Amino acid sequence: MRGFWERYKFHSLFIKIFIVMVFSIITVAIAASWTTVRMSERLFMETFSITNSKVINQIKANFESFHYSIVTATNNTALSGTIKSFLTEEDSNSLRVLRTYYNMTTQMKKIQSNVDAYQVGIKIMGKNGRSFSTNINNLVMTDKELRKHKLTLNTLAEPKRLMYQFYQESSTSSVKKEAEIVASKALMERTTGDIYGTLYITIQEKNFQPFYASFVSKGNDVAILNKEGQIVSSNRTELLGQQADDLLGYAQEIEDKGLDYVNVDFQGKDMIVLADYLPSYDFYIVNLIDKKTALGQMVDSKMVALICSAIVLVALTVVFLISRRLTRSLTLLTRQMSKITERNFHNYITVTGSFEFQELGHAYNYMLDELNDYVEKLVMTQKEQRNAELAALQHQINPHFLYNTLASVNFLVQQGSKEKAVHTIHALISMLQNALSNVSETITVTQELENLKSYVFINHVRYGERVRVNFFISPDCTEFHVPKLIIQPFIENAFFHGFNRKSEGYIHVLISQDASSLICEVVDNGDGMDSGDSELSLPGVESKRQLFTGIGMKNVHDRIILLYGEEYGITVVSKLNEGTAIKIRLPLINK
Repeated sequence: MRGFWERYKFHSLFIKIFIVMVFSIITVAIAASWTTVRMSERLFMETFSITNSKVINQIKANFESFHYSIVTATNNTALSGTIKSFLTEEDSNSLRVLRTYYNMTTQMKKIQSNVDAYQVGIKIMGKNGRSFSTNINNLVMTDKELRKHKLTLNTLAEPKRLMYQFYQESSTSSVKKEAEIVASKALMERTTGDIYGTLYITIQEKNFQPFYASFVSKGNDVAILNKEGQIVSSNRTELLGQQADDLLGYAQEIEDKGLDYVNVDFQGKDMIVLADYLPSYDFYIVNLIDKKTALGQMVDSKMVALICSAIVLVALTVVFLISRRLTRSLTLLTRQMSKITERNFHNYITVTGSFEFQELGHAYNYMLDELNDYVEKLVMTQKEQRNAELAALQHQINPHFLYNTLASVNFLVQQGSKEKAVHTIHALISMLQNALSNVSETITVTQELENLKSYVFINHVRYGERVRVNFFISPDCTEFHVPKLIIQPFIENAFFHGFNRKSEGYIHVLISQDASSLICEVVDNGDGMDSGDSELSLPGVESKRQLFTGIGMKNVHDRIILLYGEEYGITVVSKLNEGTAIKIRLPLINK
């Protein structure tokens, strides 16, 4: 889990960008596809509706042509004196009746010729009880039944109107009930308006369909509705004779509002309905378009989805490669920057990638350069400042030390110890030369040992030899370099503060190697201090001491850290009445 998080955090920007791009591309693809399909559907529907409006006009023309034939036949029937005589005269003798029927047959053939283009039947019934039919297969019922049928009753109710009505056989003897469209009109005396007969021109519904059959197809249906909402004809035979009040309402809405079409839900399907009114028939022509079927022919949903998926896949691949390329340099830069540890200002990065990232890498490396320059200058300034402080201290040689030393020399001369006095003066000169020279210089362990011995000799002359000093120097350490006056302050401290209660003792100076460090130790068996098992903190400059240079232990410690780093410095361990041990750790410097 931790490894995954480590890998994720360096690629988080790429992952976020890629996820955002994935959602954006998919969203845009879906939105664009949906909008395009909807616009195409709408355009298709509008175009389809315009086309079907022309189709409906063509269907209307076919119906009007049929209606014209019916009107012609009706007028010819109404004007025929033969037919009127046939329907009004009473039976007299057989010869006259025979002649009447012959004339009637001849006349009906003439009238039938007006509608020969259509498979229609003509039937007339008179008030005298006579009737004549050119097609006995239509209106299969007796004259008595027909006189009482609503076809006749409706006709007589509006005698001046040519009426089109729907009739479907009700006989149970026939498995398939034939449906017919019946054009009927009352035959009237022109002068008196008396009705002397009724005309029925019938056409079976299957022969009515050719008026529109050539304009229908799968999902594109036509239904003819009468004013009561009954479907009197349709290419969908299952709808024939059904009551379709909803379709009637849609047709009336289109007619009243002048709409081109309406979108409706008909029998559970999403349909487009176009309609027009046939005033001659008092019928509505209703065009039903199944949107799913129509649009399915226009839009291949599977192909659209496949193409969109392919486009999205290609786009995602391109986005992946571009995003990866763009963020790779940044990821590499972040990895390299994360490797920078505390106080490590030398972890420069390799500049690669695009121009922007190269500029960023150059800026980062430039920042490290500036930072290193600043640190270097700061360290140098501190070194110079500390060296200046040390030099100032070195040049402030304690006058009491000089006075006491010279007084001791004077005493030796008076005592006749000229050789010892000369030795003392030589030791003082050697110390002064060492103290007044460049403080930044380093000297060998041998040179430092000579200075220490001079200092110890002068102190023995001044205060006697109650405190003995022994030097234990490893032979392989004599040529290593150490800073000047690095050990002297600790011997000085032991001399003047380590034996206040004890009357005598010793100081051991030990120099050896430990791994890659030079170890200088100053150990005494003086009064010591109670520090427990922990190391003591280093004291600062003590101005009241009778020191040679006044350089304190803390100054020496800070000087070592400043010159060589934190891993070097001074540690002090002391026990009450047992003494004090000071360890100075220095690098091995061999010039």
